[in-house]
Amino acid sequence: MIDRYEVKEISDIWGEEEKFSQYLLVEKALLSSLKNDYPTEEVLKKLDKVKINPERIKEIELVVKHDVIAFCTSITEQLNEKDARFFHWGVTSSDIIDTAHSLLIKNSLKVILEDYKNLLIQLHKKSRELRLVPCMGRSHGINAEPMSAGVKFLNHYTEHYRRYLELKDFYENDLTAQFSGAVGNYTVITPDQEQKAAHYLNLKVEPVSSQIIGRDRISKLMGIISNYSVALERLCIEIRHLHHSNINELAEGFGKGQKGSSTMPHKKNPISAENLTGISRLLRTYYNVALENNLLWHERDISHSSAERIFLPDTFGLLAYSLRRMTSTIENLVIHSKNMLSNIPKNNYFFSSFVLHQLLLKTDLRREDIYERLQKISFESIENEKDFLELVKKHFPELAELVNLDLPRQQLINEKFLAHVDSIFDKVNANYPEL
Repeated sequence: MIDRYEVKEISDIWGEEEKFSQYLLVEKALLSSLKNDYPTEEVLKKLDKVKINPERIKEIELVVKHDVIAFCTSITEQLNEKDARFFHWGVTSSDIIDTAHSLLIKNSLKVILEDYKNLLIQLHKKSRELRLVPCMGRSHGINAEPMSAGVKFLNHYTEHYRRYLELKDFYENDLTAQFSGAVGNYTVITPDQEQKAAHYLNLKVEPVSSQIIGRDRISKLMGIISNYSVALERLCIEIRHLHHSNINELAEGFGKGQKGSSTMPHKKNPISAENLTGISRLLRTYYNVALENNLLWHERDISHSSAERIFLPDTFGLLAYSLRRMTSTIENLVIHSKNMLSNIPKNNYFFSSFVLHQLLLKTDLRREDIYERLQKISFESIENEKDFLELVKKHFPELAELVNLDLPRQQLINEKFLAHVDSIFDKVNANYPEL
Protein backbone atom coordinates (compact mmCIF):
# COMPACT_ATOMS: atom_id res chain seq x y z
CA MET A 1 0.00 0.00 0.00
CA ILE A 2 1.36 3.47 -0.85
CA ASP A 3 2.13 5.63 2.18
CA ARG A 4 -0.74 8.04 1.47
CA TYR A 5 -3.40 5.41 2.19
CA GLU A 6 -1.54 3.06 4.51
CA VAL A 7 -3.16 1.84 7.72
CA LYS A 8 -0.30 0.52 9.81
CA GLU A 9 -2.29 -2.16 11.66
CA ILE A 10 -3.25 -3.71 8.32
CA SER A 11 0.20 -3.31 6.76
CA ASP A 12 1.73 -5.03 9.77
CA ILE A 13 -0.68 -7.96 9.44
CA TRP A 14 0.20 -8.48 5.77
CA GLY A 15 3.93 -7.71 6.09
CA GLU A 16 6.48 -10.43 5.35
CA GLU A 17 7.46 -11.07 8.96
CA GLU A 18 3.87 -11.46 10.19
CA LYS A 19 2.96 -13.63 7.19
CA PHE A 20 5.80 -16.04 7.98
CA SER A 21 4.88 -15.90 11.68
CA GLN A 22 1.43 -17.16 10.73
CA TYR A 23 3.02 -19.89 8.59
CA LEU A 24 4.95 -20.96 11.68
CA LEU A 25 1.82 -20.86 13.83
CA VAL A 26 0.08 -23.15 11.32
CA GLU A 27 3.03 -25.54 11.38
CA LYS A 28 2.88 -25.54 15.19
CA ALA A 29 -0.83 -26.37 15.05
CA LEU A 30 0.02 -29.31 12.81
CA LEU A 31 2.74 -30.57 15.16
CA SER A 32 0.39 -30.21 18.11
CA SER A 33 -2.21 -32.35 16.34
CA LEU A 34 0.41 -35.09 15.82
CA LYS A 35 1.65 -35.39 19.41
CA ASN A 36 -0.55 -38.41 20.25
CA ASP A 37 0.79 -40.29 17.24
CA TYR A 38 4.38 -39.05 16.82
CA PRO A 39 7.08 -37.63 19.13
CA THR A 40 6.50 -33.96 18.25
CA GLU A 41 6.31 -32.29 21.68
CA GLU A 42 10.07 -31.66 21.82
CA VAL A 43 9.95 -30.12 18.36
CA LEU A 44 7.17 -27.80 19.48
CA LYS A 45 9.25 -26.58 22.41
CA LYS A 46 12.24 -25.91 20.17
CA LEU A 47 10.11 -24.00 17.67
CA ASP A 48 9.50 -21.39 20.37
CA LYS A 49 13.16 -20.45 20.02
CA VAL A 50 13.50 -20.32 16.23
CA LYS A 51 13.75 -16.97 14.46
CA ILE A 52 11.71 -15.72 11.52
CA ASN A 53 14.21 -14.22 9.11
CA PRO A 54 12.58 -12.84 5.93
CA GLU A 55 15.97 -11.98 4.43
CA ARG A 56 17.18 -15.55 4.85
CA ILE A 57 13.95 -16.85 3.35
CA LYS A 58 14.45 -14.62 0.28
CA GLU A 59 18.03 -15.83 -0.01
CA ILE A 60 16.94 -19.47 -0.05
CA GLU A 61 14.05 -18.73 -2.44
CA LEU A 62 16.50 -17.35 -5.00
CA VAL A 63 17.85 -20.90 -5.26
CA VAL A 64 14.80 -23.12 -4.74
CA LYS A 65 12.26 -20.82 -6.50
CA HIS A 66 9.56 -21.78 -3.97
CA ASP A 67 8.58 -19.53 -1.09
CA VAL A 68 7.14 -22.19 1.25
CA ILE A 69 10.13 -24.51 0.77
CA ALA A 70 12.35 -21.50 1.47
CA PHE A 71 10.37 -20.77 4.64
CA CYS A 72 10.53 -24.40 5.80
CA THR A 73 14.28 -24.59 5.10
CA SER A 74 14.88 -21.39 7.07
CA ILE A 75 13.18 -23.04 10.06
CA THR A 76 14.55 -26.59 9.81
CA GLU A 77 18.13 -25.37 9.46
CA GLN A 78 17.70 -24.06 13.00
CA LEU A 79 16.75 -27.57 14.24
CA ASN A 80 18.67 -30.81 14.44
CA GLU A 81 17.90 -33.48 11.87
CA LYS A 82 15.89 -35.63 14.27
CA ASP A 83 13.52 -32.79 15.21
CA ALA A 84 13.31 -31.38 11.68
CA ARG A 85 11.83 -34.56 10.22
CA PHE A 86 8.34 -33.81 11.61
CA PHE A 87 8.24 -30.20 10.43
CA HIS A 88 5.75 -29.77 7.55
CA TRP A 89 4.64 -33.40 8.08
CA GLY A 90 2.37 -34.73 5.35
CA VAL A 91 1.07 -31.36 4.14
CA THR A 92 1.39 -29.30 0.98
CA SER A 93 2.30 -25.65 0.57
CA SER A 94 -1.37 -24.79 0.10
CA ASP A 95 -2.28 -26.32 3.45
CA ILE A 96 0.04 -23.82 5.09
CA ILE A 97 -0.62 -20.82 2.84
CA ASP A 98 -4.41 -21.11 2.73
CA THR A 99 -4.78 -21.76 6.45
CA ALA A 100 -2.41 -18.87 7.21
CA HIS A 101 -4.47 -16.69 4.84
CA SER A 102 -7.56 -17.49 6.90
CA LEU A 103 -5.69 -16.24 9.98
CA LEU A 104 -4.48 -13.09 8.20
CA ILE A 105 -8.00 -12.36 6.96
CA LYS A 106 -9.41 -13.01 10.43
CA ASN A 107 -6.92 -10.63 12.04
CA SER A 108 -7.67 -8.00 9.39
CA LEU A 109 -11.42 -8.32 9.85
CA LYS A 110 -11.00 -7.89 13.59
CA VAL A 111 -9.56 -4.42 12.89
CA ILE A 112 -12.12 -3.70 10.17
CA LEU A 113 -15.16 -4.60 12.28
CA GLU A 114 -14.07 -2.22 15.01
CA ASP A 115 -13.58 0.55 12.43
CA TYR A 116 -17.00 -0.22 10.94
CA LYS A 117 -18.63 0.09 14.37
CA ASN A 118 -17.19 3.60 14.66
CA LEU A 119 -18.67 4.63 11.31
CA LEU A 120 -22.09 3.25 12.26
CA ILE A 121 -21.97 5.13 15.56
CA GLN A 122 -21.28 8.42 13.75
CA LEU A 123 -23.99 7.83 11.14
CA HIS A 124 -26.57 7.04 13.82
CA LYS A 125 -25.49 10.04 15.89
CA LYS A 126 -25.85 12.35 12.89
CA SER A 127 -29.28 10.93 12.07
CA ARG A 128 -30.46 11.59 15.63
CA GLU A 129 -29.11 15.14 15.59
CA LEU A 130 -31.04 15.90 12.39
CA ARG A 131 -34.16 13.89 13.22
CA LEU A 132 -36.54 16.88 13.25
CA VAL A 133 -34.66 19.05 10.74
CA PRO A 134 -36.68 19.28 7.51
CA CYS A 135 -34.89 19.23 4.19
CA MET A 136 -35.99 18.78 0.60
CA GLY A 137 -36.30 15.19 -0.53
CA ARG A 138 -35.39 14.66 -4.16
CA SER A 139 -36.40 12.05 -6.71
CA HIS A 140 -34.54 11.86 -10.05
CA GLY A 141 -32.58 14.85 -8.71
CA ILE A 142 -35.84 16.85 -8.77
CA ASN A 143 -37.59 18.33 -5.75
CA ALA A 144 -40.15 15.82 -4.42
CA GLU A 145 -41.39 16.39 -0.85
CA PRO A 146 -39.77 17.63 2.36
CA MET A 147 -38.35 14.94 4.62
CA SER A 148 -36.32 14.56 7.78
CA ALA A 149 -32.62 15.16 7.23
CA GLY A 150 -32.06 12.59 9.97
CA VAL A 151 -33.93 9.93 8.01
CA LYS A 152 -31.68 10.68 5.04
CA PHE A 153 -28.65 9.69 7.15
CA LEU A 154 -30.58 6.83 8.73
CA ASN A 155 -31.00 5.30 5.27
CA HIS A 156 -27.23 5.18 4.84
CA TYR A 157 -26.84 3.84 8.38
CA THR A 158 -29.04 0.82 7.66
CA GLU A 159 -27.28 0.01 4.40
CA HIS A 160 -23.87 0.11 6.07
CA TYR A 161 -25.19 -1.86 9.02
CA ARG A 162 -26.12 -4.69 6.63
CA ARG A 163 -22.57 -4.75 5.25
CA TYR A 164 -21.20 -4.77 8.81
CA LEU A 165 -23.37 -7.78 9.70
CA GLU A 166 -22.27 -9.61 6.54
CA LEU A 167 -18.58 -9.04 7.33
CA LYS A 168 -19.17 -10.14 10.92
CA ASP A 169 -20.93 -13.29 9.75
CA PHE A 170 -18.04 -14.06 7.40
CA TYR A 171 -15.57 -13.49 10.25
CA GLU A 172 -17.46 -15.91 12.47
CA ASN A 173 -18.47 -18.62 9.99
CA ASP A 174 -16.47 -18.65 6.75
CA LEU A 175 -12.82 -18.83 7.76
CA THR A 176 -11.49 -22.38 7.55
CA ALA A 177 -8.33 -24.44 7.87
CA GLN A 178 -7.12 -27.40 5.83
CA PHE A 179 -4.44 -30.04 6.54
CA SER A 180 -5.38 -32.64 3.94
CA GLY A 181 -2.21 -33.06 1.86
CA ALA A 182 -1.86 -33.53 -1.87
CA VAL A 183 -5.20 -33.12 -3.72
CA GLY A 184 -6.99 -33.34 -0.34
CA ASN A 185 -6.29 -37.08 -0.08
CA TYR A 186 -5.19 -37.38 3.58
CA THR A 187 -2.45 -39.73 2.39
CA VAL A 188 -0.30 -38.96 5.46
CA ILE A 189 -2.43 -36.70 7.65
CA THR A 190 -5.75 -37.97 9.03
CA PRO A 191 -9.01 -36.01 9.23
CA ASP A 192 -8.82 -36.34 13.01
CA GLN A 193 -5.39 -34.69 13.06
CA GLU A 194 -6.71 -31.97 10.77
CA GLN A 195 -9.58 -31.31 13.18
CA LYS A 196 -7.17 -30.98 16.11
CA ALA A 197 -4.92 -28.59 14.19
CA ALA A 198 -7.87 -26.44 13.15
CA HIS A 199 -9.10 -26.36 16.76
CA TYR A 200 -5.63 -25.21 17.85
CA LEU A 201 -6.01 -22.23 15.50
CA ASN A 202 -9.65 -21.58 16.44
CA LEU A 203 -10.74 -22.16 12.83
CA LYS A 204 -13.34 -24.44 11.31
CA VAL A 205 -12.28 -27.27 9.04
CA GLU A 206 -12.76 -26.90 5.29
CA PRO A 207 -15.30 -29.69 4.51
CA VAL A 208 -13.74 -30.69 1.19
CA SER A 209 -10.40 -29.24 0.22
CA SER A 210 -8.95 -30.00 -3.19
CA GLN A 211 -5.43 -29.14 -2.02
CA ILE A 212 -6.71 -25.59 -1.66
CA ILE A 213 -9.49 -23.94 0.29
CA GLY A 214 -12.18 -23.08 -2.27
CA ARG A 215 -11.68 -19.60 -3.67
CA ASP A 216 -15.43 -19.04 -3.61
CA ARG A 217 -14.90 -18.09 0.04
CA ILE A 218 -12.63 -15.21 -0.91
CA SER A 219 -14.90 -14.15 -3.76
CA LYS A 220 -17.81 -14.15 -1.29
CA LEU A 221 -15.81 -11.84 0.98
CA MET A 222 -14.87 -9.61 -1.95
CA GLY A 223 -18.53 -9.48 -2.96
CA ILE A 224 -19.43 -8.13 0.48
CA ILE A 225 -16.61 -5.61 0.24
CA SER A 226 -17.71 -4.65 -3.28
CA ASN A 227 -21.22 -4.01 -1.94
CA TYR A 228 -19.63 -1.96 0.84
CA SER A 229 -17.84 0.12 -1.77
CA VAL A 230 -21.18 0.86 -3.45
CA ALA A 231 -22.68 1.94 -0.12
CA LEU A 232 -19.61 4.09 0.50
CA GLU A 233 -19.80 5.79 -2.89
CA ARG A 234 -23.55 6.37 -2.57
CA LEU A 235 -22.91 8.24 0.69
CA CYS A 236 -20.09 10.16 -1.01
CA ILE A 237 -22.43 11.13 -3.85
CA GLU A 238 -24.98 12.50 -1.36
CA ILE A 239 -22.33 14.56 0.42
CA ARG A 240 -20.97 15.87 -2.88
CA HIS A 241 -24.43 16.83 -4.18
CA LEU A 242 -25.47 18.58 -0.96
CA HIS A 243 -22.10 20.36 -0.98
CA HIS A 244 -22.94 22.13 -4.27
CA SER A 245 -22.85 25.92 -4.00
CA ASN A 246 -26.43 26.18 -5.22
CA ILE A 247 -27.64 23.65 -2.61
CA ASN A 248 -25.15 24.15 0.25
CA GLU A 249 -27.00 22.06 2.84
CA LEU A 250 -23.81 20.66 4.31
CA ALA A 251 -20.05 20.91 3.96
CA GLU A 252 -17.08 18.82 4.90
CA GLY A 253 -15.15 20.16 7.86
CA PHE A 254 -12.45 22.67 6.89
CA GLY A 255 -9.40 22.72 9.16
CA LYS A 256 -7.38 25.73 10.22
CA GLY A 257 -4.80 26.43 7.54
CA GLN A 258 -6.55 24.20 5.00
CA LYS A 259 -6.77 25.50 1.43
CA GLY A 260 -9.30 24.48 -1.19
CA SER A 261 -7.65 25.69 -4.38
CA SER A 262 -4.20 26.68 -5.57
CA THR A 263 -5.66 29.76 -7.27
CA MET A 264 -9.16 30.44 -5.82
CA PRO A 265 -9.02 31.36 -2.11
CA HIS A 266 -12.81 31.09 -1.70
CA LYS A 267 -12.97 27.35 -2.44
CA LYS A 268 -14.03 24.68 0.07
CA ASN A 269 -14.21 21.37 -1.78
CA PRO A 270 -15.71 17.97 -0.83
CA ILE A 271 -12.24 16.42 -1.08
CA SER A 272 -12.88 13.57 1.33
CA ALA A 273 -15.99 12.35 -0.51
CA GLU A 274 -14.16 12.66 -3.83
CA ASN A 275 -11.16 10.78 -2.49
CA LEU A 276 -13.36 7.98 -1.15
CA THR A 277 -15.25 7.81 -4.44
CA GLY A 278 -11.99 6.85 -6.12
CA ILE A 279 -11.15 4.34 -3.37
CA SER A 280 -14.59 2.72 -3.67
CA ARG A 281 -14.13 2.28 -7.42
CA LEU A 282 -10.77 0.61 -6.88
CA LEU A 283 -12.23 -1.78 -4.27
CA ARG A 284 -14.87 -2.94 -6.75
CA THR A 285 -12.29 -3.89 -9.37
CA TYR A 286 -10.84 -6.55 -7.07
CA TYR A 287 -14.15 -8.42 -6.97
CA ASN A 288 -13.84 -9.47 -10.59
CA VAL A 289 -10.31 -10.77 -9.97
CA ALA A 290 -11.57 -12.76 -6.96
CA LEU A 291 -14.33 -14.30 -9.08
CA GLU A 292 -11.90 -15.34 -11.79
CA ASN A 293 -9.59 -16.85 -9.16
CA ASN A 294 -12.19 -19.61 -8.75
CA LEU A 295 -11.41 -20.87 -12.26
CA LEU A 296 -8.52 -23.20 -11.43
CA TRP A 297 -7.41 -26.29 -13.34
CA HIS A 298 -8.52 -29.63 -11.89
CA GLU A 299 -7.82 -29.78 -8.14
CA ARG A 300 -5.61 -26.71 -8.11
CA ASP A 301 -3.11 -24.49 -9.86
CA ILE A 302 -1.52 -21.27 -8.60
CA SER A 303 -2.95 -18.74 -11.06
CA HIS A 304 -4.80 -17.20 -8.10
CA SER A 305 -1.67 -16.74 -6.01
CA SER A 306 -0.07 -13.73 -7.70
CA ALA A 307 -3.36 -11.81 -7.73
CA GLU A 308 -4.07 -12.53 -4.06
CA ARG A 309 -0.61 -11.33 -3.01
CA ILE A 310 -1.64 -7.93 -4.36
CA PHE A 311 -5.37 -7.54 -3.85
CA LEU A 312 -5.81 -9.07 -0.38
CA PRO A 313 -3.50 -6.69 1.52
CA ASP A 314 -4.59 -3.77 -0.67
CA THR A 315 -8.27 -4.54 -0.09
CA PHE A 316 -8.00 -4.63 3.69
CA GLY A 317 -5.77 -1.56 3.73
CA LEU A 318 -8.20 0.45 1.61
CA LEU A 319 -11.15 -0.89 3.58
CA ALA A 320 -9.68 0.30 6.88
CA TYR A 321 -8.56 3.61 5.37
CA SER A 322 -11.96 4.32 3.82
CA LEU A 323 -13.87 3.45 7.00
CA ARG A 324 -11.70 5.73 9.10
CA ARG A 325 -11.83 8.61 6.67
CA MET A 326 -15.59 8.41 6.22
CA THR A 327 -16.07 8.20 10.00
CA SER A 328 -14.07 11.41 10.41
CA THR A 329 -15.95 13.03 7.51
CA ILE A 330 -19.37 12.30 9.03
CA GLU A 331 -18.25 13.37 12.50
CA ASN A 332 -16.98 16.72 11.20
CA LEU A 333 -19.74 17.56 8.71
CA VAL A 334 -20.95 21.13 8.93
CA ILE A 335 -24.75 21.12 8.65
CA HIS A 336 -26.45 24.20 7.20
CA SER A 337 -29.94 23.56 8.57
CA LYS A 338 -31.14 27.07 7.60
CA ASN A 339 -30.25 26.33 4.00
CA MET A 340 -32.09 23.01 4.24
CA LEU A 341 -35.20 24.93 5.22
CA SER A 342 -34.72 27.72 2.68
CA ASN A 343 -34.26 25.14 -0.11
CA ILE A 344 -37.81 23.93 0.48
CA PRO A 345 -39.64 25.86 -2.29
CA LYS A 346 -41.54 28.89 -1.01
CA ASN A 347 -44.40 28.37 -3.46
CA ASN A 348 -45.33 25.08 -1.72
CA TYR A 349 -46.05 23.00 -4.85
CA PHE A 350 -44.72 19.94 -3.00
CA PHE A 351 -48.08 19.73 -1.18
CA SER A 352 -49.63 18.38 -4.40
CA SER A 353 -49.81 14.74 -3.22
CA PHE A 354 -51.31 15.71 0.13
CA VAL A 355 -53.96 17.86 -1.58
CA LEU A 356 -54.69 15.15 -4.17
CA HIS A 357 -55.52 12.62 -1.47
CA GLN A 358 -57.54 15.10 0.57
CA LEU A 359 -59.67 15.81 -2.48
CA LEU A 360 -60.14 12.09 -3.07
CA LEU A 361 -61.34 11.73 0.52
CA LYS A 362 -63.52 14.79 0.74
CA THR A 363 -65.01 15.23 -2.75
CA ASP A 364 -66.74 13.05 -5.35
CA LEU A 365 -64.38 14.05 -8.15
CA ARG A 366 -62.60 11.38 -10.23
CA ARG A 367 -58.91 10.80 -9.49
CA GLU A 368 -57.91 11.47 -13.11
CA ASP A 369 -59.76 14.80 -13.12
CA ILE A 370 -58.26 15.88 -9.79
CA TYR A 371 -54.76 14.86 -10.89
CA GLU A 372 -55.04 16.77 -14.18
CA ARG A 373 -56.29 19.93 -12.47
CA LEU A 374 -53.64 19.74 -9.74
CA GLN A 375 -50.92 19.19 -12.30
CA LYS A 376 -51.93 22.40 -14.08
CA ILE A 377 -51.99 24.25 -10.76
CA SER A 378 -48.55 22.83 -9.83
CA PHE A 379 -47.01 23.88 -13.14
CA GLU A 380 -48.55 27.33 -12.81
CA SER A 381 -47.13 27.61 -9.32
CA ILE A 382 -43.65 26.61 -10.51
CA GLU A 383 -43.56 28.61 -13.74
CA ASN A 384 -45.16 31.80 -12.38
CA GLU A 385 -43.84 31.53 -8.81
CA LYS A 386 -47.34 31.55 -7.36
CA ASP A 387 -48.20 29.96 -4.05
CA PHE A 388 -49.61 26.49 -4.70
CA LEU A 389 -51.84 26.47 -1.61
CA GLU A 390 -53.39 29.81 -2.59
CA LEU A 391 -54.12 28.44 -6.06
CA VAL A 392 -55.75 25.36 -4.50
CA LYS A 393 -58.00 27.58 -2.38
CA LYS A 394 -58.98 29.44 -5.52
CA HIS A 395 -59.69 26.36 -7.67
CA PHE A 396 -61.03 24.07 -4.92
CA PRO A 397 -62.77 26.38 -2.43
CA GLU A 398 -64.74 23.40 -1.07
CA LEU A 399 -61.46 21.80 0.10
CA ALA A 400 -60.23 24.96 1.78
CA GLU A 401 -63.29 24.79 4.03
CA LEU A 402 -62.63 21.17 4.96
CA VAL A 403 -58.84 21.20 5.37
CA ASN A 404 -57.11 24.03 7.21
CA LEU A 405 -54.49 25.15 4.69
CA ASP A 406 -53.96 28.44 6.57
CA LEU A 407 -51.79 26.90 9.29
CA PRO A 408 -48.26 28.36 9.52
CA ARG A 409 -46.15 26.91 6.72
CA GLN A 410 -43.58 25.34 9.05
CA GLN A 411 -46.32 23.66 11.04
CA LEU A 412 -47.88 22.26 7.88
CA ILE A 413 -44.51 20.90 6.75
CA ASN A 414 -43.82 19.26 10.10
CA GLU A 415 -47.33 17.79 10.40
CA LYS A 416 -47.53 16.39 6.89
CA PHE A 417 -43.95 15.31 6.18
CA LEU A 418 -42.26 14.64 9.51
CA ALA A 419 -45.20 13.06 11.32
CA HIS A 420 -43.81 9.51 11.28
CA VAL A 421 -40.13 10.19 11.90
CA ASP A 422 -40.24 8.62 15.37
CA SER A 423 -41.86 5.49 13.95
CA ILE A 424 -39.11 5.19 11.34
CA PHE A 425 -36.43 5.51 14.02
CA ASP A 426 -38.20 2.95 16.23
CA LYS A 427 -38.35 0.50 13.32
CA VAL A 428 -34.67 0.98 12.55
CA ASN A 429 -33.61 0.65 16.19
CA ALA A 430 -35.58 -2.61 16.47
CA ASN A 431 -33.83 -4.12 13.44
CA TYR A 432 -30.44 -2.38 13.64
CA PRO A 433 -29.73 -1.79 17.35
CA GLU A 434 -27.07 0.72 18.29
CA LEU A 435 -23.63 -0.81 18.71
